[in-house]
Amino acid sequence: MKIVAPAGNMERFYSAISATADEIYLGLKGFGARRNADNFTVEEIKEVLDYAHLRESRIFLTLNTIMTNREIELLYPTLKDLYNHGLDAIIVQDIGYAKYLHENFPNIEIHGSTQMTIGNYHEINYLKELGFKRIVLPRELSFEEIKTIRENTDMELEVFVSGSLCISVSGNCYMSSFVGGRSGNRGMCAQPCRKEYKTSCGEKSYFLSPKDQLYGFDEIQKLKEIGVESIKLEGRMKDVNYVFETVSYFRNLIKGIKTEENTSKLFNRGYEKGFFYGDNKNIMNRDFSYNMGEKIGTVVGKNILLDTEIISGDGITFVSKDYTSLGGTYIGRINVLSVNEERKIAYKDEKIILNYPEGTKYIFRNYNKKLNDIVSKNLKISDKKLAINFKILAKLEQKIELLAFIKDEYENKLLEVKEISNISPQLAQKRATTEEDIISKLSEIGDSEFSIDNIELDIDKNIFIPLSELKTLKRNIVDKFRESLISFYRRNLDDDLKKLGKNYYNIEIEKDEPKKLEIRCIVSNDEQENYLKEVQDNFSIKSIYRRTYDLAKQSNLKKHNLDNKLASNFYELLENNNSDVMLNWNLNIVNSYTIKVLENINKLESFIISPEINFSKIRTLGKTRLKKALLIYSKLKGMTIDVDLNNSEDITITNKENDNFIIKRNEYGTELFLEKALNIINIMEDIEKMNVDIVVLEFTTEKIEEISKILKQLKTKKGVYREYNYKRGVY
Repeated sequence: MKIVAPAGNMERFYSAISATADEIYLGLKGFGARRNADNFTVEEIKEVLDYAHLRESRIFLTLNTIMTNREIELLYPTLKDLYNHGLDAIIVQDIGYAKYLHENFPNIEIHGSTQMTIGNYHEINYLKELGFKRIVLPRELSFEEIKTIRENTDMELEVFVSGSLCISVSGNCYMSSFVGGRSGNRGMCAQPCRKEYKTSCGEKSYFLSPKDQLYGFDEIQKLKEIGVESIKLEGRMKDVNYVFETVSYFRNLIKGIKTEENTSKLFNRGYEKGFFYGDNKNIMNRDFSYNMGEKIGTVVGKNILLDTEIISGDGITFVSKDYTSLGGTYIGRINVLSVNEERKIAYKDEKIILNYPEGTKYIFRNYNKKLNDIVSKNLKISDKKLAINFKILAKLEQKIELLAFIKDEYENKLLEVKEISNISPQLAQKRATTEEDIISKLSEIGDSEFSIDNIELDIDKNIFIPLSELKTLKRNIVDKFRESLISFYRRNLDDDLKKLGKNYYNIEIEKDEPKKLEIRCIVSNDEQENYLKEVQDNFSIKSIYRRTYDLAKQSNLKKHNLDNKLASNFYELLENNNSDVMLNWNLNIVNSYTIKVLENINKLESFIISPEINFSKIRTLGKTRLKKALLIYSKLKGMTIDVDLNNSEDITITNKENDNFIIKRNEYGTELFLEKALNIINIMEDIEKMNVDIVVLEFTTEKIEEISKILKQLKTKKGVYREYNYKRGVY
């Protein structure tokens, strides 16, 4: 089992490698699902590729956002450069982009991001047919679901085991996008889930903020036993000590060593096991949403009673009874109650005298000096090394040969380098050179990227070899092996494509033309459906679909109606019993490359264009055999949530900007809808010029009176107009 570690910048990359991470995921400046991280330039990625490959680690580039036609093609020269330099894998969200990469960069791995929301083996096996090598599973899956998936696919599986959780199913959060124009699916999430909300009952809390995830020994052993290939750590925005300590912790767990975790002492807003054991209401932390640290004391009288020891240099935060931060400080000299001398340490159950702001109830430690000092020290003295093998041939009257090689997991030689001496061994006149002498000298490879795993000797007896010659041989072969190993990872894209008989793959977009618009509706309950059937002819509504749920979890597949002609995930599409299926807008179709892939699914008849792109991009999608649909009315879904937030009761929550959000529970999970609906009905004449075939009205929480009013707007073109991202687009 491998560890996939995060790197938000060069410093964090070196930290992850030093902690023995097998695989590193990182972003290119301007792209990926963490665009707010420092990320890497092309030259920096080249540097880390060589550094990682010399230490038997691999580099994955995150391009796991929805991509426009222009962005897909614009990145080609950059990716060609990185491909030739040895980039190991690219993590993607968009199946069209995956196809583009698979055709144009044939010897690189394509990994499916957790943003793809792939929750069952049917979908995974479809992605394998498209050329994917690995899938990062949704964090909402339980161990039993992961186990079932493992039993039914040979695709490589990657599972998140630590770090921040999105309260929304990854890839299906649009709240930041629709409210502020900063799309999580474009890497620019403003994290509205971490803000304070007021419920319809007047309660203020961090209603949408989950605790972080942290698996322990038992969970890692279970994943290891069923054959999960890689475990993934979140944290591209975390500091170097967090990365080093967390990688080190999981390395011990993989080795079967039970180890105390210190991750929660470096960053803490509460920790849980996520969904590993199924539904988990304890996953939420409504008290605070930021890194408060670890609680270390409580105000008792005029002093603070300690829950653990503190030392001079610790950073602390003063917190009120409702978990509001009242400020903080660094601890200098410590005054312990009833102790006359000042100290640099105080222990659990001691009371300390400390000035604290009025209203303080608790103190939290947000900087643990002792632990950070230990981690920093370990980081400085740690380095991951590649274990190589030596074989020396030393025969009388023959020049000495030294071979260096590494093997793959099947014990086949992966790379071998030979160095030949200028001299031959001679019969020993006095003391012969022993096997121990040779092994000792060859083992001393100093401050290099390598360590010696095994030394094989094929030598004559009673010979003499100058130790200086062994030293020279060793130095030369290490240098040669380093150069050969770097070259081993290099590629030549032009040659690779020529061998496969391939040319550059891109799509010639055929201009589309305006069409007469069909009207279709999506409903969420029987009452809405029955009403629309009654008035269907009055408003020329061609089709009525029933809303479905974004995530098809392995354990919930039987709940999904495969007779429904609307699909909101690949399972509902691929396994559908109809020949004229419409794909819902949450699949985030924004480019012609994705449309081209979808055209190969014969039962697919139409798709709803993602409401995350603007009108100008919609016009450029081009002609396709599929019917293009545009969402013209909807109380848009902001989140798909796999937690019962309010005991199955529907409620409304409000942010500080007075935006209202409706939270509803159904048989699959929980969904959050925007109260202010998308509505572009008034510009139907303009929509006809956008070269789409269908307009869609989606009804989520509306009563019959509201639906009636919206339908009348189809004829009067008078009413509320709200276009959200259709005009501005998203960042």
